[in-house]
Amino acid sequence: MTHLIGVDIGTGSTKGVLTTKDGEVLAIARRDHAPTFPQPGWAEMDAERDWWGDVVEVLRELTTAHPDKRIAAVCVSGLGPCVVQTDENLKPRSKAILYGVDTRATVEIDEITGRLGADAILARCGKDLSSQAIGPKLAWLRRAAGPKWQPQDRWFSAHTYVVAQLTGEWVLDHHTASQCDPFYDIQRQEWATDWVEAVLPGLALPRLVWPAEQVGIVHEAAAEATGLAQGTPVVAGTVDAWAEAFSVGVRKPGDLMLMYGSTMFFVQVLAAPTSVRGLWTTSGVERASHTLAAGMATSGIIATWLQDLTGGVPFETLVSEAAAVPAGSEGLVMLPYFSGERTPIYDPLARGVIAGLTLRHGRGHLLRATYEGIACGVRQIVAEFEAAAGQPARVVAVGGGTQGGLWTQIVSDVSGLEQQVPKQAIGAAYGDALLAAIGIGLVAPDTDWAELDHTVHPDPATAATYGTLFRTYAELYPATRRQVHRLARSVQTPDGGQ
Repeated sequence: MTHLIGVDIGTGSTKGVLTTKDGEVLAIARRDHAPTFPQPGWAEMDAERDWWGDVVEVLRELTTAHPDKRIAAVCVSGLGPCVVQTDENLKPRSKAILYGVDTRATVEIDEITGRLGADAILARCGKDLSSQAIGPKLAWLRRAAGPKWQPQDRWFSAHTYVVAQLTGEWVLDHHTASQCDPFYDIQRQEWATDWVEAVLPGLALPRLVWPAEQVGIVHEAAAEATGLAQGTPVVAGTVDAWAEAFSVGVRKPGDLMLMYGSTMFFVQVLAAPTSVRGLWTTSGVERASHTLAAGMATSGIIATWLQDLTGGVPFETLVSEAAAVPAGSEGLVMLPYFSGERTPIYDPLARGVIAGLTLRHGRGHLLRATYEGIACGVRQIVAEFEAAAGQPARVVAVGGGTQGGLWTQIVSDVSGLEQQVPKQAIGAAYGDALLAAIGIGLVAPDTDWAELDHTVHPDPATAATYGTLFRTYAELYPATRRQVHRLARSVQTPDGGQ
């Protein structure tokens, strides 16, 4: 058996890929879904329907359409870090809370930081507590549950929930665990059990594994549901951005991945762990490795919002109109903080700002201003990376947003970065298939399936315009912060959610 299946649970869809051990893609399956936003600052998904249900359908499609392909192993990645608590039968207690775009746990972030100390958290965990961290989200769940809180409940991120459904095993890969601050020691790469007891006494903890480890086999019920053979090996997997970075060969110190998706995400491989205020040091994909990461709260999803707002015009039309607008969007600038912001400002009360609107501006201007605002955020974050770990040796652009070329070109023009775009555009699921192959020893650990398609170079003709735009962008947030915070607080939920 030499065929692999990788499945990625994304924010907007679940995608599965069937490959050979050499990386040849034989089939792709996809199911769309979407998060819900029941209150300002909340972002949720239904773990049974959106995570497990969609994976079942994707696996069933791949195995039914290709019954002659016996599967050597399967691996799943997912959006994250997320959290859902379940009973012993994997029945969720509530909807799953998503990654940093969900900012409901601001009170818990402040309480835990006050109790443990900001400097101590930074030194031990490699980052400050933020809306990205799982610890405060679990503390929020305890507060919301009151006397019904069950500390011995299992808790999962998207991919680990599916692994449990497939195998019955409760595991967490080291990378995802390293985003469960303040419960993971980044230096020792193990649970910080004393801090777990200090914050959530009695909290049950999953077994730690590395993303390329085999963690179990498909049991009988899962085999019947998915079409996989009972006994098929299951490899741990990890958070989608790290699986995607692995798929395009971002493995050496200095390699930086920019992921263009619903959110903009950054992963750079480190030579050694570090602790940098404002960035996230995490465990990596390969055993004992470390990465530096950052993420913007809303990026490509703003373009989707704009498309809906303008009557559902074909996206190709919007992009064509934006491409016809000159650099600088004729005096328009956007702060893309539509769900607060993660790096570089860590402000859950930040909101989107569009400045400079006139009657001559149209929807093409708004889309270009969206891309330019995101690009300014990229420039800020990459500057933070350079200060922490030196100039990136190589930048690889991935994700659906690389298609068409306009967004990536604007990012290169604003940031001055050269970006390599790989041929394979499948994403994290492709990295999952490779992890599956490595996990069962079908291929060597250093196997790399990535191939370069083209390189995006900055256009020097836009440098002056974008230099001015960036200065305006950098000034706009502090200039409007107080007023925007007042507006955000005016729609706070009774429990303090945003």
